[in-house]
Amino acid sequence: MERFLIVDDHPLFREALRSAIMAAHPAAEIVEATGMDEALALAGMPGAAFDLALLDLSMPGTTGFDGILQFRSRFPRLPLVVVSGLDDPRIVREALAYGVSGFVPKASGKAELVAAIRTVMAGGLHAPPDAPGAPPQAIPEDDRERLVERLKTLTPAQFRVLQMIRQGLLNKQIAYELQVGETTVKAHVSEILRKLGVISRTQAVIEASRIDFERITLEPGDDRQA
Repeated sequence: MERFLIVDDHPLFREALRSAIMAAHPAAEIVEATGMDEALALAGMPGAAFDLALLDLSMPGTTGFDGILQFRSRFPRLPLVVVSGLDDPRIVREALAYGVSGFVPKASGKAELVAAIRTVMAGGLHAPPDAPGAPPQAIPEDDRERLVERLKTLTPAQFRVLQMIRQGLLNKQIAYELQVGETTVKAHVSEILRKLGVISRTQAVIEASRIDFERITLEPGDDRQA
């Protein structure tokens, strides 16, 4: 029996994904999560053994491609299909470059969702028709690979601290949110800086921001860059 994990914070869309999965694999077992932390916990449970995870890119507590990278780091053999309202071809191409097996815009119909699930479950790759025509990536391939490898060395706790640093939280605030001592947070920050090869929190934020959607969709000369 195939086992699927749905990760989306909208009940109606979780139902749509469930319907598509059942159309592709009527006997499937389906587990749902409303956020990335819950999804990672479910995927890490003993005996979880999911065959495919379908996830949204934009959910509370997730920034840019953080969710993909966390899954890729902790469950490298689990195929991922992104189902997202963010359908810019550059975001699609970047998501595929980070190792997802499929990308389906939320505006797509049920037939495309079913086709994507079947393709990926058969070992293939599914992408929207316009993805191959996307512009070249802003991050050179070698740089992207180095960044991903560095981020993958972070423990789940360190990744969470990095997310909070990117949100502008101070060590005291992070300690409160995680219910740990400030000394523990400082230790995490030191390890984050070491693993990312930077010497300050600001540099860590700049390095990690390279996986944000805004960096991909802002073209040179765009007024929003001013």
